[in-house]
Amino acid sequence: MSWSMVELGKLVEKVSSWSPLKSDSETEFNYIDLGSVDKNKKVIDSKLVSSVVSSKAPSRARQLVQHADVLVATVRPNLNGVALVSNDFDGATASTGYCVLRAKCGELDSCYLFYWVQTNLFISDMMSNATGANYPAISDKIIKQSKIPLPLLAEQKRIAAILDKADAIHRKRQQAIKLADDFLRSVFLDMFGDPVTNPKSWDVGSFSDISILNPKAEKYDDELSVSFVPMPSVSTNSRMLDASDIRAYSDVKKGFTAFKENDVLFAKITPCMENGKAAIATQLENGIGFGSTELHVFRPLNICYGPFIYSLLHLPLFRKIAANNFSGAVGHKRVPKDFLTDFKLILPPEELIFYLLKSPITALFIL
Repeated sequence: MSWSMVELGKLVEKVSSWSPLKSDSETEFNYIDLGSVDKNKKVIDSKLVSSVVSSKAPSRARQLVQHADVLVATVRPNLNGVALVSNDFDGATASTGYCVLRAKCGELDSCYLFYWVQTNLFISDMMSNATGANYPAISDKIIKQSKIPLPLLAEQKRIAAILDKADAIHRKRQQAIKLADDFLRSVFLDMFGDPVTNPKSWDVGSFSDISILNPKAEKYDDELSVSFVPMPSVSTNSRMLDASDIRAYSDVKKGFTAFKENDVLFAKITPCMENGKAAIATQLENGIGFGSTELHVFRPLNICYGPFIYSLLHLPLFRKIAANNFSGAVGHKRVPKDFLTDFKLILPPEELIFYLLKSPITALFIL
């Protein structure tokens, strides 16, 4: 069954706005800024929502939002900064950096709309219409001129309900992965000890003994499909990454960092590094990925070294040492390659690492 494609602008209502700075009374309100939306979880993070008074409100604080409104960030559409307004933020004020989509009752289901603006089709459409090389952006007009497949309302609700269940399963899986990674770090310290003080007197070497750091990119057929992994798709609390953005090699072969299946990725720029952004590249399209130039890539010489390297990079102590060796200006500080090349790390016997990572108990958590 084919559904008609309808312009979003015909399915949403006009949203009220106000100017807090021109308000006659000193009003306090919740302000949803562009940084208030968690781009990975697609939710408004209450910790990042400011409570401001009208006399000190940012000039972009203008749009009055309601429960079930869908927010779509108009800057950097590739990052897909979208969220569904919950009851907690009913009546809040959103930045003009968002296009606020309020579904018309009886015509468009807000949850269905929310899932639609997360699709690759919508994101690709927005990216193709974005302007500005260094700070790509789209307008409300472009978003509202885009088209959405429109089944009957009952079918929209049915689809949204299925996606709600899938999303809940995904979140539980992410929680399980985080617990597994916490377990892995605990096992790492218990098995190998503090990698800096080396209480178990392991041999000491360098990353070059177990991996290739920032390997040279290979060339492929321009039409080959590969995974694209921007920095927001690299997790801060688990080894997983989102490799679902599929692009042609010709679109990413220049200006991005190349990596392969089972490579270990490590964010080198502040604050991503301090926040723990690191991952083991898995489930890549055709085993190949491209991502931010702000990533260091470790290619393990033996697959068993991947989780070992990841565990070491993810240790708070390692990140603290790395931060003390930053180079560059404030706001653009990075972990230099020389630091990783010169870093002295413990080198337990390969057999022990292999045993740890392949033991029946550990396998339940890390494979």
